Amino acid sequence: MPEERLDLDLATIAIVFVCLVIAITIHEAMHAFTSHWLGDDTAEREGRITLNPIKHVDPVGTILLPIITLVVFHAPLLAAKPVPFNPNRVRYGEFGAALVALAGPLTNLVLAFIGAAMIHIFQGALGIELLRIIGIFIFINIGLFVFNMIPIPPLDGSRVLYAVAPEPVQRFMAQLEQIGIFIVFALVVSVREFRELLTHLNIQVLSLLGL
Repeated sequence: MPEERLDLDLATIAIVFVCLVIAITIHEAMHAFTSHWLGDDTAEREGRITLNPIKHVDPVGTILLPIITLVVFHAPLLAAKPVPFNPNRVRYGEFGAALVALAGPLTNLVLAFIGAAMIHIFQGALGIELLRIIGIFIFINIGLFVFNMIPIPPLDGSRVLYAVAPEPVQRFMAQLEQIGIFIVFALVVSVREFRELLTHLNIQVLSLLGL
């Protein structure tokens, strides 16, 4: 959640919502595509290798939660419908499972990079409103990248950590799988230092993109 706050009005909320749906849809579709590419057809059988947002959107986590947190915190928190995959069926074992996990947040980083490139290359030709929309799109994708790389289950960063962690740590992480998302949200809501860390990381990524 970058430090700067969005000026909220109905138009901005609508833009944020559309950007969220686009970013999440591509994020989840890349999870599904990567798992299929690595040999697991679970996501394909459930119709998740698609850019149809209806397949990836969760009514509570993707629609209600980000609207509430956008109004309260001036930055959206959200959870999409997880893409199912069987880590025992992907090639390269835990490394392959980590690649499936990384595919989503890295896609968001690439989308943010594309947005930043458009601003750098076409800034003089883009109107103020279009620049604002692209800026929100970048803001959303960087936020998704940073948030999903938190190494707490079931977020994507945990699968990367799991691939290199010793067995006792893996067992502990597996036990956190069902309650981990509540721990993350509790940290975001109640621990100021945690929010400041996320803000700092978002700002660092923005600076790497030259923004």
